[in-house]
Amino acid sequence: MIFIIRLLPVFLCAILPLMAFAEEPTYIGIEQCRICHMPHYNSWDTTKMSKAYELLKPGARKEAKIKAGLDPEHDYSKEEQCLPCHVTGYKKPGGFVSMEETPDFIGVQCEMCHGPGSIYAQMMLKKKGTYTRADYMEKGGLTMPSEENNVCVKKCHNPKSPFVYSLDFKFEDRKAIGTHRHDLRYIDLPFDL
Repeated sequence: MIFIIRLLPVFLCAILPLMAFAEEPTYIGIEQCRICHMPHYNSWDTTKMSKAYELLKPGARKEAKIKAGLDPEHDYSKEEQCLPCHVTGYKKPGGFVSMEETPDFIGVQCEMCHGPGSIYAQMMLKKKGTYTRADYMEKGGLTMPSEENNVCVKKCHNPKSPFVYSLDFKFEDRKAIGTHRHDLRYIDLPFDL
């Protein structure tokens, strides 16, 4: 298994240069993000965001569901109005289709906040260190959430959710209590390219 993990970067570096960048980024899933962002993955894995899909199941968060006027024993895990905020890339290219077809896209993963990662990942593996953050954002589709670019409110934490009791969503406060590790060492590659 360790041999395969060590060969993965070599394999990816061999095939990615042969692939042309797609016109629009598509969802690739957290397992691909994890290759280069292990500290962020490990801290995210302990958050409510990583378990967001579980909240749709019967009996989960009973008090909150009752307060929102929802049946706490109902299974919301296939509800069209719930899935866009509880899975990654719902009905978008490469993203969540169903639990049976795409179980690896459950939960609020990296790409929900940072954008679909296919082009960004190709850029990272092809030319590590030659692109700027602006390049990743302009060419690769990378999004950096902020108070000004509050994708949390744009996508999920807004009046379309029955759980938004207040529209006073303070980005920096919420970021500090529930997303992932934020540190100066942005990339922690387990290998050299």
